[in-house]
Amino acid sequence: MPRQHISGILVGFENSDDAGVFQLTDDISLVQTVDYFAPIVDDPFTYGQIAAANSLSDIYAMGGVPKTALSIVAFPTKGVDFSVLGEIMRGGLEKLNEAGVALLGGHSVRDDEIKFGYAVTGTIAKKDIKQNSGAREGNRLILTKPLGTGLITTALKRGKATSEHVQAAVKLMLQLNRRAAEICLQFRIDSMTDVTGFGLLGHAIEVAKASGISIEIDHRTLPVLPGALGYSRDGFCAGGLTSNREFFSENVYIRDSVPPEQQNILFDPQTSGGLLIFSDPQDVDRLLASLRSAGVDAVEIGSAIRRAEHLLTVQ
Repeated sequence: MPRQHISGILVGFENSDDAGVFQLTDDISLVQTVDYFAPIVDDPFTYGQIAAANSLSDIYAMGGVPKTALSIVAFPTKGVDFSVLGEIMRGGLEKLNEAGVALLGGHSVRDDEIKFGYAVTGTIAKKDIKQNSGAREGNRLILTKPLGTGLITTALKRGKATSEHVQAAVKLMLQLNRRAAEICLQFRIDSMTDVTGFGLLGHAIEVAKASGISIEIDHRTLPVLPGALGYSRDGFCAGGLTSNREFFSENVYIRDSVPPEQQNILFDPQTSGGLLIFSDPQDVDRLLASLRSAGVDAVEIGSAIRRAEHLLTVQ
């Protein structure tokens, strides 16, 4: 799409940022995003909660504060009781209430497959905007949530996931990135993105490309949900995982020492995943301590280096 030249656009779609930013006044800018997806869990209420947390995440990843939401609904006219939709929307509303976000309305269409999510609008200070283009050589990378939700939910759809593993994944997906983002704004953070449909490597590559850097990740440091590696070995890979591998592999060098099941984790599409934070190296220890004291299981996973042959290397 051609780039628009409209006064007020601070962040558009050029660098695949998590949300767009539009300046209204000298003091107020809007940050906006939209996201929706088909069910990934069996319980309608839980599905609604996850969809809301996932939609809000892009605002937090930009450094903004979500304020309002509009629901997006696709629902079949036959074969599914209408009460299911009520439960989905009730779950979403509960999560919006937790975030202090006002639901102002929405739009629904008939569709053979259920889909649900939100368009979210927030406010953001110009100094707090965390763009994909902001990362710098020397940044240290921090991840705030374990990986593997795509593998676990795929195993669930095929009737092979244990309840223990599903519960751990659901608990993670229900967790808002609100507190982690608030803490990050107190430190020198050059860039921040949330890990969702493109997987860890896909979203890291977007930052590397926009910032003119390369990234090194140590697979041994990656936090992984219980059961995810086992489902990876058993081949419970979502279609999105295969697509991510095909699309991003040309920019990635994965050393032979990385086991195949770990390689799947790298490309696994996440739902309501954690924040990938590019921190000033002098702030890393204090940032990690602050996140962990707030109950965020943050882990350092790599670093940003001078632009090299590959945008991303995993060792």
